[in-house]
Amino acid sequence: MSYIAAIDQLNAMAPELYARAGHPRRKFSLDEVRTLLAALGCPQDRFPAVLIAGTNGKGSTASTLASILSEAGLRTGLYTSPHLEKPNERIRVNGREIGDSDFARLFFLVSDTANQILKEQKLPQRPSYFEALTALAFLYFAENKIEIAVLEVGMGGRLDATNVVEPLLSVVTDISLDHMEWLGPTIAAIAREKAGILRSGGTMITLPQHPEANRVLGEVAVELGVRGVSAVPYMPPAETEGPYTVDVLGATVTVNSPLAGAHQHRNVALAIAAAVELASRHGFAVTPGAIERGIRGTRWPGRMEGMTFGGIEWVLDVAHNPAGAWALRAGLRSLLERRAPRVLIFSCLRDKPAEEMAQILFPLFERVILAPIHSTRATAMEDLLAAAKATGTRAVAADSVSDALRAARESAAGGVVVVSGSVYLVGEARAMLLAGMRGRS
Repeated sequence: MSYIAAIDQLNAMAPELYARAGHPRRKFSLDEVRTLLAALGCPQDRFPAVLIAGTNGKGSTASTLASILSEAGLRTGLYTSPHLEKPNERIRVNGREIGDSDFARLFFLVSDTANQILKEQKLPQRPSYFEALTALAFLYFAENKIEIAVLEVGMGGRLDATNVVEPLLSVVTDISLDHMEWLGPTIAAIAREKAGILRSGGTMITLPQHPEANRVLGEVAVELGVRGVSAVPYMPPAETEGPYTVDVLGATVTVNSPLAGAHQHRNVALAIAAAVELASRHGFAVTPGAIERGIRGTRWPGRMEGMTFGGIEWVLDVAHNPAGAWALRAGLRSLLERRAPRVLIFSCLRDKPAEEMAQILFPLFERVILAPIHSTRATAMEDLLAAAKATGTRAVAADSVSDALRAARESAAGGVVVVSGSVYLVGEARAMLLAGMRGRS
């Protein structure tokens, strides 16, 4: 079967299409993904793993850690979500994404296996989109005989499909309000779901954060006898801009991450702490030099990603909740102070607090362009316009993402355009901008 056929079948498994087809709301259980993986030969048991949960920053932490481990000479698998343009981006070995032919082959292996155990009544329902991709990733990692996997939790932790592994380390990034329909209405409730990746007698790496999150993580850690490791020693002094140095494994290394924004200091610190634990406690051959090179070589597009095109400074960031919006606002401060005019292209999904995100971001810009995105979960344009009106910001509705980019180019000559609010928006806009840049090179 072809790659296109695999993508078509995978897309039909998207949660919004599942609901539109009249199926009841899924009740997730690790028992189901374990049953599927058992039928596939338990690939998740054939490599050690680091599991990373949190609300914001887990992808940046995962990509930084994977880059460090690859620089150390380890065959490293990286599993992240969501993707910007194509699902292959989620599954990488030493930075290289899975090819189309391997993706299709393994997808249909997962699909055919699921169909068979459904017939045998070993599964109550077909795997979800994320469960299928997770099984595919584990198969690919096992086939490639990786030496370690860095796994980003999709949502929550306790019932996330990635949580079937027995991690060497559990890393918890910053926790804030998001996915409340699934994870709970409070920081404490969400933190308890994230704490589901902890194991009895295991190791948790984290940083001090919201008091309620700290409290819950501490309680669960005590209950399970978890050893806590703080990444504070790898944080720079407050207000640090640019490269800085930290002491790691008996040496001083320069931290020079391409990931922009002061909030990335926390994610890089967590990655360093995890690398040090893997070296000092688990025997992985990670050196100070590998840590320095790995940080410098990290690639994680769509996160405060800057590019210059058409005389305009473009910034693309997938900030999709209030905490992400605040981090983006802080990261944009110096750029917006020195460049004008300033234009924002924005859209978001309807389960996100559009009004709150608008209050955080819209007043920074002279003009806001609202773009429709290709998702049945997109916030209605009239709701986006109402959110903009409440901030007193001038906003216009574009007919498409390409129209939004065109309008931004016309009104921001010599200035800056920020594209944010949704992974769907950033992915589509990024592809168009890169295509335009290649076309003029």
